[in-house]
Amino acid sequence: MTESLQVKNPATGEPVQEVRINSEEEILEALKKGHAAFKQWSKVNAHERSRLLKKWSDRILEETEEIAKIMTLESGKPINESLGEVKYAVSYIDWYAEEAKRIYGRTIPANTESKRIVVTRQPVGLVAAITPWNFPAAMMTRKAAPALAAGCTFIVKPAEDTPLTTIKLIEMAHEVGIPEEAVQCVNGYGSEIGKLFTDSEHVRKITFTGSTPVGKHLIKNSADTVKHVSMELGGHAPLIIAEDADLDFAVAQTIASKFRNAGQTCICANRVLVHENIAEEFSDRLANEVAKLKVGNGLEKQTQVGPAINEKGFDKVMLQIHDAEEKGAEVLCGNQSDADREAGYFFIYPTVLKNVSETMEMMQEETFGPVVPITTFKAIEKAVQIANGTPYGLAAYFFTNDYRTGTFLHENLDFGIVGWNDGAPSAAHAPFGGMKESGLGREGGIEGIEPYLETKYLSVGNL
Repeated sequence: MTESLQVKNPATGEPVQEVRINSEEEILEALKKGHAAFKQWSKVNAHERSRLLKKWSDRILEETEEIAKIMTLESGKPINESLGEVKYAVSYIDWYAEEAKRIYGRTIPANTESKRIVVTRQPVGLVAAITPWNFPAAMMTRKAAPALAAGCTFIVKPAEDTPLTTIKLIEMAHEVGIPEEAVQCVNGYGSEIGKLFTDSEHVRKITFTGSTPVGKHLIKNSADTVKHVSMELGGHAPLIIAEDADLDFAVAQTIASKFRNAGQTCICANRVLVHENIAEEFSDRLANEVAKLKVGNGLEKQTQVGPAINEKGFDKVMLQIHDAEEKGAEVLCGNQSDADREAGYFFIYPTVLKNVSETMEMMQEETFGPVVPITTFKAIEKAVQIANGTPYGLAAYFFTNDYRTGTFLHENLDFGIVGWNDGAPSAAHAPFGGMKESGLGREGGIEGIEPYLETKYLSVGNL
């Protein structure tokens, strides 16, 4: 009997659909086909690749509501967020449809009259992607679009919890004429498929979004065949509120950053650092607004915060809250749950904690849940010290109307993405990625196609 993944609605625990797990033989055959198809796809001219990508994005937009419903059913995120993610996913396809026509080479003046030096770019080969459950559409298109635009072939393994969105999008790519062997999807468990990807002689690049420990493992396993790797890994984002910040605006932006997808995003605010002179007022305002957030099933349009993705994610968040309480944190709102382990649903009500110290687990480890821990600082240098005091460097935020403070923070925060008076900095046309143990490479912007290209240098002599 063929094994399958049982996709469940995390808001109810009810089954949504079974997805067949691909066998090792099927995956190896898919890799072989992707490698063989590279010879044809890489020769398709850039304007044709661009046209097909645009047809793909148009096709997705035609089914926005259907895709959003699938996404909410399998991930639990509020339907309005799912609708927004479909458009966000399409923005990457549209961007790289244009970048396909802008893969330029150059000529270099030679040091002798008898030579010409030419530099060209060419696609790396078959790309294997492993994508996360929290953004099943956007994290896939953010990888597939530049790969296909560059002339690479592409194969993706979506997260076990949320494969349905990816399957739907890949089917749509085939519908509009992108060859089936050029963009493929396989399903199964990450530890098993990841090894098949890294061991394969056919795969020339691995791209992964997920936890830092898994990313490190993939990097190590890719070394034996010297594969290209792009890694968008864990975050532990600080959000700094300077003494002069506009508090109403900072509160609204903190909520926008923190509670998107129930706090289950790699760039959401995980540590809120507030100047001691305004900490009490900011904390009270934030808790008052957070308490109004509507928790529930994502299919209900008024829902603003959905469930934890699964029991493991729920337990991690609740343990961090209890650890903080035991070490002296004060609960301003939330710290309630509605979970049924037998039924299989797990809700955590948005929580704000103050008097949080660096000894608490949530200040040292990414939470991935709807919890705001608030700590204070006196000098802005201390805020930077706390912010930088982790191995992670994906995203950081700060709120100030003083250009000197803002410039200082921008220059001294060791993070790849920084929002100044902006809690939602992600965009297809901007480079997304982290420093330190938060990743390698960038996705989005003109930088996002670079990891899918090789540089070739030609020196022509005897002219």
